[in-house]
Amino acid sequence: MSVARILPPAALGIFGGGQLGRMTGMAARAMGYDVHVFDPDPECAAKAIATSVTTAPYDDEVAAARFAERCAVLTLEIEQVSVTTLNAAARFAPVRPAPDAVHVVQDRGRQKTWLRLQGFPVGPFAVCDDEAAFVEAVARLAPCIAKSTHGGYDGRGQVRLADADPAAAAAAAWRAIGGRRAIVEQFLDLACEVSVMTARAADGHVRQFPPSWNHHDHGILTWSMAPAPVPVEVAREAARLAEGITVGLGIVGVLAVECFVTKRGDVLVNELAPRPHNTFHQTERGHQTSQFEQLVRAVCNLPLGSGDIVAPSAIHNLLGDLWVQPGRRPDFTEAWAMPGVRVHLYGKPGARAGRKMGHLSAVGDTPEMARDLVRAAYRSVARSVGLAD
Repeated sequence: MSVARILPPAALGIFGGGQLGRMTGMAARAMGYDVHVFDPDPECAAKAIATSVTTAPYDDEVAAARFAERCAVLTLEIEQVSVTTLNAAARFAPVRPAPDAVHVVQDRGRQKTWLRLQGFPVGPFAVCDDEAAFVEAVARLAPCIAKSTHGGYDGRGQVRLADADPAAAAAAAWRAIGGRRAIVEQFLDLACEVSVMTARAADGHVRQFPPSWNHHDHGILTWSMAPAPVPVEVAREAARLAEGITVGLGIVGVLAVECFVTKRGDVLVNELAPRPHNTFHQTERGHQTSQFEQLVRAVCNLPLGSGDIVAPSAIHNLLGDLWVQPGRRPDFTEAWAMPGVRVHLYGKPGARAGRKMGHLSAVGDTPEMARDLVRAAYRSVARSVGLAD
């Protein structure tokens, strides 16, 4: 396939100005590209690295079209951009990944149904359009987790239900997640969760990063390490599934595929993200190419970089909880002093509990050593504001 390359100093447009847009823009700047950002928040994290920020809602087609006119290619750091908005922008510049692929992914029910219809392994689930169907699905699949199909992440818009919960609890859960279309997923007997990042360029070439191992607390990623210490056959199967999904969706850009690994060794697809992903922030430290540079390469149709490991690495999220302690601010002195540790702050103006404000990264001789180092660094920061790990 012959597709023109988009070379610097061309303008890259990014829908979304959060930390992922900021880090993608920083990678693009290092490669010589101009960067423009589209975000509803005029003080978004990516403002500091963008030539301009178009401040408008993600469903503003007129603003998106004007934004696209200034750019040679467009990508995204958040999948909740209206498809009509992306299509309006696509009249003026290539949108990568394409709006049709984003449409499949941005609704959890549509995403899970597509995966099942395409033959990819998923756990038992039900998509529910009304309360009666929801209550029935909970009774059949409990213990389970219920999620709104659209929006919500990092534990928001989700309710966990035990198999002993009465129907009244299911009805309350339906209301708690907004009383709208929802997905109910049965809990699985899990050994671990891993994710695979696949990059696909406009000419069809594909490169992957080795799987990462992820640990969540309260639905939010706490730490991640790479390469995931899993059996070779598990890593291969996760990579095979991720590449198949990426090609099947026609992704141009990057796609993160979160997978559950059961105690029996089965690999099941959990969720997809057509953008950079929190579980691959360590690629900036431990891989030959970061996920952010790889995204720029993919959407500009440059040769893709190697995803090979240079050194085992790990990250630990820094949430707003560290900043909202009365009379205290986090002290990173000990973390900065630890060999192999770096502090990454996103420049977000307002901290709140649960909000991702930055992360710590570390490298080590093994993934576990990197993880233990970054966790030790985090404990030092948490102690500085009176919080335990």
